Amino acid sequence: MDHKEIRKIVELMNEHELTYFHLEEEGVNLKLKKGAELVQVAQPAQVAAPAAAPAAGGAAPAAAPDAPAGDEITAPMVGTFYSASSPETPAFISVGDTVSEGQTLCIIEAMKVMNEIKAETSGTVSAIVAKDGEPVQFGDTLFRLQ
Repeated sequence: MDHKEIRKIVELMNEHELTYFHLEEEGVNLKLKKGAELVQVAQPAQVAAPAAAPAAGGAAPAAAPDAPAGDEITAPMVGTFYSASSPETPAFISVGDTVSEGQTLCIIEAMKVMNEIKAETSGTVSAIVAKDGEPVQFGDTLFRLQ
């Protein structure tokens, strides 16, 4: 991947107001994020789930009178949310389950790549916000932990 291709991707991100882009192909692992982090290009591609970014102050939905207590696990990328590895298998987690740091919570499919999303903190699942098979945006709340 050359600089012209990366510049074109950045232009498309600006045009479509995207804050995060992740491309993983044979020999290339490209992550672009607007804000504090810089562009990362790694070769060869490694199979690893990106870390979930903390929710930005402006990314929260309209404030509800009873804001939920606890941690929110947000989508680290744009893609399709899946609660299980296949339709025939049970969901990775359910409401009431206790999760530990590093445990797989769900999968987000982005550009035909299945990305396992892992817990960054331990806690008890109080809500599963994302709907199975539905698209999610960068920063959308996937789960709430207590």
